[in-house]
Amino acid sequence: MAKILIVDDDKSIRRTLKDILEFEKYEVEEAEDGLTCIVKVKQEKYDVIILDIKMPKMDGMDAIDRLQDLCPDVPVIMISGHGDIDTAVEAVKKGAFDFLSKPPDLNRLLITVRNALDKSTLIVQKKNLQTKVRKSKVTEIVGSSSEINIIKETIEKVAPTDARVLIQGQNGTGKELVARWLHERSARKDGPMVEVNCAAIPSELIESELFGHEKGSFTSAHKQRIGKFELANKGTLFLDEIGDMSLSAQAKVLRVLQENRIMRVGGEKQINVDVRVVAATNKDLRREIAKGNFREDLFHRLAVIILRVPSLNERKSDIPQLVEHFNEKICKEYGTSPKKIDAAALKELQQINWTGNIRELRNVVERLIILSTDKITKKDVTDFAVSLSNRRNNLQELFDKFDSFADLRTYLEKEYERYKAVVA
Repeated sequence: MAKILIVDDDKSIRRTLKDILEFEKYEVEEAEDGLTCIVKVKQEKYDVIILDIKMPKMDGMDAIDRLQDLCPDVPVIMISGHGDIDTAVEAVKKGAFDFLSKPPDLNRLLITVRNALDKSTLIVQKKNLQTKVRKSKVTEIVGSSSEINIIKETIEKVAPTDARVLIQGQNGTGKELVARWLHERSARKDGPMVEVNCAAIPSELIESELFGHEKGSFTSAHKQRIGKFELANKGTLFLDEIGDMSLSAQAKVLRVLQENRIMRVGGEKQINVDVRVVAATNKDLRREIAKGNFREDLFHRLAVIILRVPSLNERKSDIPQLVEHFNEKICKEYGTSPKKIDAAALKELQQINWTGNIRELRNVVERLIILSTDKITKKDVTDFAVSLSNRRNNLQELFDKFDSFADLRTYLEKEYERYKAVVA
C-alpha cells in the first residue's frame, strides 16, 4: 500500500484530503508545517508528499529544498491557495512533481497522485536495473598473490571515504578495474562513474570535455555541452592517463578540486559540483614534475592515497587463475564450452615476459582458444611464445637503427611510398 504524507497548516484541508486518499486505499499521515514534515521524513519512508506552500515555522519552498537533499526520488506535489504562474514555475524548478491550486480539483488530485506513484515506481525499477547492470559489468579482481591482496585490502579501506586516489601502473595492468571497484565500494555507487581518457583528447578540447561549453563560445560550439565534471555530480570522475593532460587544463582541474565549482568554457556562471576524483597514470609523475610537465600542487591534491598496481611479471603466481578466468569468459562470449588447459601449458605461460600485462595475457588466451584443438597444450603455448619473441626481437632491431622516433617515422613513410610505387 502506497504511503502519502499531507503537509498543510489547515486542519480541515488535511482531513478532507486524508479522507479522499484513504477511500482510494492509500495509507495517509499528516504534518502541520514544513518542520514537522522534515522530522517525519527522517523517521519514515513515503511514496508521495503533498506539500502546502504558506505555512508557519517552515514554508513549503524551504521544505522542498530540504526534501531534495533528504529524499530526492520522492515526488512532491505542491498546493497553495495563493498560487500564481510564477509560484508554480518556482516550485517546479525546485523539483516539485506538480503544482495544484486550492481548493484542488479532486479528480485532478487523484490523477496527479497516481502519476507521481508511477514515477516513484519507475525510479525504483530503474535503480534495481542499474544495480544489476553494474554488478554484471564490474569484473572481479582476479588473483590471490600478496601483491594483489594488498590492492584488494586497500580498496576496502579507502573506497568508503571520499579521499582522492592516484592509481599508478604500467599499461594493461588493470588500473581502470581498480577505479571501478573504488566506485563500486563507495557511498557513491548509485551515482554515475564517468571516465575520461586524457591521452585520447586533443589538448585544445580537453577543457570543453571536462567543464563543458556554452553555445557560441567557439567556432564549432553549435549548442551547449555538459562537461564530465557535471555529468559525474554525486558520483566518481575517473581521469585516466592524467599525466598526459596539458598544463593549462591541469591548472583548471586544480581549481575545481580546491573550490568544488566549475565554469563552462564561454560561460559566466559558477556551477557547484560534488565529485570524487580518481586519477590514473602510467608515468612517473614526480619525474614529470621535475621536467616541468606536471604541476606539483595538482599531484598533491590527487595523491591523497596512492595505489600502485603491480605488473603481471610481478604477480606471475596469479597467471593460472587469470587464464582460467579468461578461458571461461571468452568461451562464454563465443558460445562454446571452456577449453581444457594442460598444467604444463600454464607453467609455460608463466615463463613469458608479459610486457603488455593483463591485456596482453587476455589476447594470448583468446588466440590459444581459437587456434588450439580440444585442449591447450604446452606446444601451443611454446609455438606462440616463439613467434611472440621473434616479433619483439624484430621490432627491437628496427628501433635500434634509429636515434629518435622522428627518424623511425621518416623511414616508415619512405618505405610506404616505395611499396606504393612497387604495387602501382
